[in-house]
Amino acid sequence: MSDLPAFTKLLGVNFLHRSPERSEAELTVREDLCNRRGVLHGGAVMALGDTLGGMTARSGLPDGGGTATIESKTNFFAAVPKGDTAHAVCIPLHRGRTTIVLETRITRGDGKLAAIVTQTQLIFGKDDEA
Repeated sequence: MSDLPAFTKLLGVNFLHRSPERSEAELTVREDLCNRRGVLHGGAVMALGDTLGGMTARSGLPDGGGTATIESKTNFFAAVPKGDTAHAVCIPLHRGRTTIVLETRITRGDGKLAAIVTQTQLIFGKDDEA
């Protein structure tokens, strides 16, 4: 995926698999992504979930189609320490005509659940405004 958005490159998200049914990515927890406690910043966790959710939602659309996040909720369960890898798996819960609801589960390197991001993506065509 060479045409990644600049923000995705800045985060350092590594996409492992992408399909309309399931996508996976990972993020190495660097010091510049951590909070004062030395763990992955909550905003970075949310950004990882949003990025993978958007990529999953768009993967099943026709050429020129896109999505925009219109709702997002994150539940945090465990911190991901510096040097660890956050692993994210996203699946669609509902695919409608105008929206897609997705769930991204983020785990630590030891397999412990770190967060769940649930979001709604608005579907639009190439001529619609986002």
